[in-house]
Amino acid sequence: MEQTLNVQGMSCGHCKMSVEGALNELDGVSAAEVNLDAGKVDVTYDESKVNVEAMKEAVEEQGYDVSA
Repeated sequence: MEQTLNVQGMSCGHCKMSVEGALNELDGVSAAEVNLDAGKVDVTYDESKVNVEAMKEAVEEQGYDVSA
């Protein structure tokens, strides 16, 4: 499955690494790619292991606002 999350507040390379790192730590996420300019994160994942809610929580724990 692929899901694009809209993430507010990402502005730099550190933000990108924080968000991608948090998502990649989730069991079932195989890829997370941040597009800083668009404020979006494309996530590739196994829906039997992880859901969008868990992804949103992981990003929000890093201090960013998420709207799917």
